[in-house]
Amino acid sequence: MRCCATLRVQPLRATLHRAAVRALSVAGEGRASTQVAGPSSGGSAPGGAGSSSGSGGSAAAASLAEAPHIFRQGARAVFEMPTIKDTIELTDEEQALFKELLDATKQAGLSTTLRCAGGWVRDKLMGRSSLDIDIALDNLMGREFADRVNEYLKAHGEETHHVAVIMSNPEQSKHLETARMKVRGIWVDLVNLRSEEYAHHSRIPTMTFGTPEEDAHRRDFTINSLFYNINSGLIEDFTQQGLADLRAGIIRTPMPPKETFMDDPLRVLRAVRFASRFGFELEESLLEAAADDELPWSVCTRPAWARA
Repeated sequence: MRCCATLRVQPLRATLHRAAVRALSVAGEGRASTQVAGPSSGGSAPGGAGSSSGSGGSAAAASLAEAPHIFRQGARAVFEMPTIKDTIELTDEEQALFKELLDATKQAGLSTTLRCAGGWVRDKLMGRSSLDIDIALDNLMGREFADRVNEYLKAHGEETHHVAVIMSNPEQSKHLETARMKVRGIWVDLVNLRSEEYAHHSRIPTMTFGTPEEDAHRRDFTINSLFYNINSGLIEDFTQQGLADLRAGIIRTPMPPKETFMDDPLRVLRAVRFASRFGFELEESLLEAAADDELPWSVCTRPAWARA
């Protein structure tokens, strides 16, 4: 059985590579080609040719503009590995936001540790700006903490803000209740740390409060498992692979990849998306797992496909 899976890896690698190339094809210059320079080898792999026009060209240009490690070389989009920072440099607005949240925590007498999670941490370490701030709480639900923040704002004569509660909706791939509010002009999503367990042949997990380690290991890829501890100002890498993979440009799952994809096969598509967005390599065992015939694609609903 393993031999068959191994034989499928090379065709799948080619398919994933073509998908990455197409995602960053540069339009407007006839049959534009894309060259992807591998982050480990430093070499380049030839990309397929393609063409696009109109809004597709604008989207491609916007994609290149927002990624400082992708640059134009004539009609080619070339990946150049960015320098991964050792610490996160906060903007003045982010500093003011985090101070407000910590002050609200202190006033409420909470022992809550606030952690930025996921894409914001990854993007900041890559030197990219990000407004996608997800804050994970270790002992409170998001809406509870949002109420405490509004109590703090009201007590200090500041404007309070409506809290939007996005209820869990597995059919839409929203497995956890999320509270959303604006603080100092910045939208933040507030969720609790969690662990999750999937029933057999179901994408609907059972959620419970979890530790930072459990939360990090249930995430899709190691590069998305990093935390920024707002209380201490430190980067936390509970998988002990996130920073190394970010620096090496590798897409890897914190848990065994087949287990990760069996729980949620749409993560295969997310792997392709991140590989194309950042020019990263897909780890070998991830490729093998993605080619496995046992993946339960039938459990993926149409809305879930749209979110992938």
